[in-house]
Amino acid sequence: MNNNRKLAAVVVGLGLVTLSACGSSSGSGGSGGSKSVTLVSHDSWAVSKSVLADFEKQSGYKVHVLKDGDAGQAVNKAILTKDNPQGDVFFGVDNTLLSRALDNGLFQSYEAKGSDMILPEYRVDQAKHRVTPIDSGDICVNYDKAYFSKHGLTPPQSFDDLVKPQYKNLLVTENAATSSPGLGFLLGTAAKYGDAGWQSYWKKLKANGVKVVDGWEQAYNQEFSGSAGGKKAKGDRPLVVSYASSPPAEVIYADPKPKTAPTGTSYGTCFRQIEYAGLLSNAKNTKGGKALLDFLVTKEFQDDMPLNMFVYPVREAAQVPPEFQKFGQPAKNPEKMAPGKIAENRDQWVKSWTSLVLQ
Repeated sequence: MNNNRKLAAVVVGLGLVTLSACGSSSGSGGSGGSKSVTLVSHDSWAVSKSVLADFEKQSGYKVHVLKDGDAGQAVNKAILTKDNPQGDVFFGVDNTLLSRALDNGLFQSYEAKGSDMILPEYRVDQAKHRVTPIDSGDICVNYDKAYFSKHGLTPPQSFDDLVKPQYKNLLVTENAATSSPGLGFLLGTAAKYGDAGWQSYWKKLKANGVKVVDGWEQAYNQEFSGSAGGKKAKGDRPLVVSYASSPPAEVIYADPKPKTAPTGTSYGTCFRQIEYAGLLSNAKNTKGGKALLDFLVTKEFQDDMPLNMFVYPVREAAQVPPEFQKFGQPAKNPEKMAPGKIAENRDQWVKSWTSLVLQ
């Protein structure tokens, strides 16, 4: 979900990344004699080598990872190839796209071992167990502290603030039709202003100079003036749609590390995102896929996840790094939307948004 997942939260990347092996140790065993299991994901997937090696040693499976672009792109491709899937497990479908995956029969039922340790507020599809919650995060506007200090401006703190004249031509966001954070930001405005009000809000946002790019990578690491990548690219937008967990990444990966994050979060602009994984229908190695899903909810993986993918764990008592506690607290009152409402309206909202904002 976040900061390129090396700097990222549901990051965006275009194009198919070739199949790559992760970790070490091959082991033996597996369904049908297979010694490998394949995880299909968006480009933000990451795990510590030592943690993955532990799974491979204990399970006997070699893990291969196929990164397939932004979450929206990866989900759509997985649906198109569901009869002959590219792998065994899919990771990274979020609550904005979950109904599309379930309605198209992307996953088969499996209740992962240890799923009883997942916090109740993240559990869905309890009757069929087609997906397992893995992580959560908040899609929010981030701001460049140095820019606002230099210009004597108070950073925006709410959706309402973003349409004010003093923030004209300052915001860059992602395309809601191609990017997971872009779609989440759109849903956040729909949750805030309702069915009748979100289009009027976007008209104001467009009139106030919002810039739309294809995905998170371009928005955050090229257009946003507050990120390390944006500074190198001479980005000139001091506001960007990213994640509440993006500021700690700017501290963790800086050399030397600053005492405080150079970017901040506008907590009145947040939408809660939850990511899931599932056993793909027609997976060639179902036994290995089940073992991999079990691994994703272990405490070892959940503790490892924040500093690799810049998301929050969903397992009870999982550890959150101190940098997150200091610089990347989750939103206290993020906008939320019931999965059924997302399913009912998402495609039409995206179509209307595209006509309104991009044309």
